[in-house]
Amino acid sequence: MGKYKICVYAISKNEEKFVHRWMDAVSEADTVIVLDTGSSDRTVEKLRERGALVYERRISPWRFDEARNYALGCVPEDTDICVSNDLDEVFELGWRRKLESAWRPWYTRARYIFVWDHKPDGSPRKCYFMEKIHRRHGFKWIHPVHEILEYDRMKGEEKILRLEGLVLHHYPDLTKSRENYLPLLELSVSEDPGNDRAMFWLGREYVYRGEYNRGIEILTKHLALPSARWKEERSASMRLIAQCYEAKGNKNKARAWLFRALGECPDVREPYLGLVRFGYREGNWPLVYAMADKGLSIVHRTDSYLVEPESWGFAFYDYAALAAYRLGLYEKAGHYALRAYQLNPGDKRLKHNLELINQRCIEHFNKGE
Repeated sequence: MGKYKICVYAISKNEEKFVHRWMDAVSEADTVIVLDTGSSDRTVEKLRERGALVYERRISPWRFDEARNYALGCVPEDTDICVSNDLDEVFELGWRRKLESAWRPWYTRARYIFVWDHKPDGSPRKCYFMEKIHRRHGFKWIHPVHEILEYDRMKGEEKILRLEGLVLHHYPDLTKSRENYLPLLELSVSEDPGNDRAMFWLGREYVYRGEYNRGIEILTKHLALPSARWKEERSASMRLIAQCYEAKGNKNKARAWLFRALGECPDVREPYLGLVRFGYREGNWPLVYAMADKGLSIVHRTDSYLVEPESWGFAFYDYAALAAYRLGLYEKAGHYALRAYQLNPGDKRLKHNLELINQRCIEHFNKGE
C-alpha cells in the first residue's frame, strides 16, 4: 500500500483479447474497477479471474459519458486518485511510483503523455497530453462521445500536475465498428451547439466521410463560434475546408483557405505542409520550395492532438528536394534529399531520388553551370 489510495476504472465491451495485457499494467493500483456494457465474449470472466471488480450494465441509448460516470460512481469514496483508461491502452510499468511520488493532496488532476499511434517498430508516431487522472470528487464526464472530465469549480481552483515521465500507450482494435460515431457527434452538437470542440470534431468527421458540403457548413460554424479561439484548431478547421473545396474542384477557394490557415497559425508546421502538398499537386515549385523551407524553420512542436506526424518526419525534406531540383537548385536539392533519406532509410524511392540528384549535382559541377 502506498501513501495514496489509487483506483483504476474503465468501461469495456468484448475486449477479452486485451484483458491480460491491460491487467498486467493496471495491477499496480490498489483497486481495478470495470463497467462492462454488454460483452458477449469472456471479457467479464477474464477480468474477474485477474482480480478486477466488474459491474455489468447496459447503457441505452448508448453514450460514453453516462457509461464512464456509472463506472466512476463505483469507485470507493475514500479513493485519493482515480485513473481512467481503456482496455486498449497500456501504461508503461512503474506508472504508480511516478504518479505517487509527484502527487500532492492539492492537485485536482494529472497531465501525462498519451501515445495515440505507433510506428511499425513500436516507437511513438503521434502523442499528446492527456488528463484522465483525477481526484475522486468534483469531477463528472460530459458529452456522448469525445467525452471529457468536467471539474466542479465550486470545489475550488483547478491545480494540474504535469507528469512528462508517465506514458500511456494506445493500441486500438481496428476491427471495431464506428457506426455510432457520427450520430453521437451529431447528438453532442445538438445538446451543446456552442461547444467549439464538438463542432470541430463533427465537421472533421463529415470531411473524413467525403460529405464535403456538410463539412464546409459545420466547420464554418465552428470558426464563427465566440469560443473558437484556439488558433491551432482554427487553422486545422480552415485546412479541412480547403480540402473540401479542392475535392469539389474549386482550387481557387482551396488555395485561399490554405493561406487563411497559415495566417491564422503561422507558428506550427501543419499549414505549411498543407500548402506544400497543394503546390505539389499544382506543379507550383516556387510555392512548394518556399513553404517547405519555412516549415522546416519551425523547430518546436506543440503538445496538441492536432500535430500531424508527417510534419515532423521526412515529408518536408522530400518535397523541398523535389522543388529545389525542379528549380535548378541542385545543391539544395541534394541537401534536402539526403536528410529525407536519413529520416527514412528504408524508402527505396527516397534512395533513388538522392542518387539521381547527386548525379545531377556532379554533372552541374563538371559543366561549371
